[in-house]
Amino acid sequence: MPEAVRPPVRRAPLALAVPAVLAVAFLFVPLAGILVRTTWSDLGQHLTSPGVTDAIRLSLVVACWALGLSLLLGVPLAWLLARVDFPGKAVVRSLVLLPMVLPPTVGGVALLLGFGRRGLLGGVLEDWFGVQLPFHTSGAVVAATFVSMPFLVISLEGALAGLHARYEETAASLGAGPFRVFCTVTLPMVAPGLAAGAALTWARALGEFGATITFAGNLPGVTQTLPLQVYLLLQDSPEAATSVSLLLLAVAMAVLVALRGRWSVGATAKGPAGAAPEPRADGPDGSPDVPAGGRAGTPGPPADDAPADAPGWTLHADVTGFTRLTLDAGPGTTIAVVGPNGAGKTTLLRALLGLTPRAHAALTLGDEDVSARPPHRRGVAWVPQDGALFPHLTALGNTAYGLRAKGVPRAQARRTAQQWLDRLGVGHLAHRRPAGLSGGQAGRVALARALAAGPRLLLLDEPLAALDQTTRAHVRHTLRQHLAGFRGVCLLVTHDPVEAVSLADRVLVLQDGRTLQDAAPAEVSRHPRSPWVARMLGRNAWAGTATADGLEPAGGRGALTAAEPLERGTEALAIIGPEAVSVHRTRPGGSPRNVWPGRVREITAVGSRLRVLIASPEVPDLVAEITHQAAAELDLRDGTEVWLSVKATEVTLVPV
Repeated sequence: MPEAVRPPVRRAPLALAVPAVLAVAFLFVPLAGILVRTTWSDLGQHLTSPGVTDAIRLSLVVACWALGLSLLLGVPLAWLLARVDFPGKAVVRSLVLLPMVLPPTVGGVALLLGFGRRGLLGGVLEDWFGVQLPFHTSGAVVAATFVSMPFLVISLEGALAGLHARYEETAASLGAGPFRVFCTVTLPMVAPGLAAGAALTWARALGEFGATITFAGNLPGVTQTLPLQVYLLLQDSPEAATSVSLLLLAVAMAVLVALRGRWSVGATAKGPAGAAPEPRADGPDGSPDVPAGGRAGTPGPPADDAPADAPGWTLHADVTGFTRLTLDAGPGTTIAVVGPNGAGKTTLLRALLGLTPRAHAALTLGDEDVSARPPHRRGVAWVPQDGALFPHLTALGNTAYGLRAKGVPRAQARRTAQQWLDRLGVGHLAHRRPAGLSGGQAGRVALARALAAGPRLLLLDEPLAALDQTTRAHVRHTLRQHLAGFRGVCLLVTHDPVEAVSLADRVLVLQDGRTLQDAAPAEVSRHPRSPWVARMLGRNAWAGTATADGLEPAGGRGALTAAEPLERGTEALAIIGPEAVSVHRTRPGGSPRNVWPGRVREITAVGSRLRVLIASPEVPDLVAEITHQAAAELDLRDGTEVWLSVKATEVTLVPV
């Protein structure tokens, strides 16, 4: 077995290494001083003396109360800073950070002027509510909270900022209200960040000194916490002070070792934007796992109580803003939404969900206008491109989520969820978490979760994009089966022409936020009105102006003759199938009316044929599709000089 290659050792320049070593020594020497000067034989006696034990008890009480207040107030504040844009946000964040840079004694003075008897609120609290903070244990709690809460807010805000909002948006689309989403999705997914912030907050509160002695005083058994006890012992018993300091040092080190830097890590899962761990690959044959004796997509028992002949839900949407269109569809209709990047596809979906300020949808589902409803009350379920399965829930828990959000009892929700998983061929994986699912399995669980929620409108954002070709075919077959029985309307965003043709009843072509074409897949395939769609379908597309004989391509490059020209001056698109482009090594004779010279730029294998991209100085680029045998006979390679020919009868002109 060859020896592993080790990366080269990077040596620090001496000018940087020496100051760095001095910095480490500067930080270590004081800690070493505590270890060296501790009287180890008297350590137990020092830590069990009455004054010290009282201070330890009081410090634990104060630190725990400070942590509780920090969680109560700091968690919502961290969420607000991470998720909401509002005027003065930078000022609020500065206020959060201020106690970390403010001298503790100055913080204590500020607390006195705010909550003392003569402070801004202190008199009101004492006169109206009988609450006295200074020189009371509650004052020590307030002082500790003031200086420690920023650690919780900063740590949790970082975790929330690293958590992609698609998880929360998906939960909302399944019917969960904002507070339920926060409790069941957001907090569990940022739990490591929250735990790290809580540990730092507790440790900082345990060691607070300056603000406590200034605001709450130094009263034995009332406000005399462990750091204050150390301060007093330094005057009378330095050895005891060293022992107590060692205890605080050990607690601080234990917290840092337990965290091991987690406080600075954003989201719960590794990868960009808090994404869940990468799913495992599919089986060796590329197909998703199927239970023994079963088949993916085998229909199981009905998963809802609606009768088979129950009427479905129609869709009417008037979308304004960046995406501007009107959309109508009957029950059971699947619409494929296609278009280039930036065409407005995702904006359309998010407008129907009510999740974007870029566009607004006046949306009617069935007989109900849901335009003014929040996302969780619209009856619109969303399956994002990666599925956005909640990593802390099993496949069964994910699938039951929407039902539980709508108040379905737990046992019934889990029963229905299991039925949906069985119907999509992943019932045997019910107790696996998303990290243990392959890409195809995760896609079917995400689809089961959306369908189990009983939506009126189903939005699928490239649900098969991350799958390999073999797995995609399996999942596409399963998806086609279940969309056939869906009583609502489904919008499917895709860049795959096979998906658009095989799954959709209509194809909606978007360009610059507007409808360019809305027709049956066969019509879009025969007469695409967008160069992008034509290329997506594997066809050559030249935009230009109709002439008496055919088309003048945009830019004035060459001319194209068509057997059925349009009215002169019409803006049009010339569609040429790649199989209609003939490639020659010499100028062809005979009947072709469109002949141009060119040079091979790229050869790509597509199944049993080759697609040859050819650039011509006279006309726009063309793609020809030929057999491997023809390519060998022509001796084609990159840079080969060739001639192209296209019969006029093979050119279709489409007005745009």
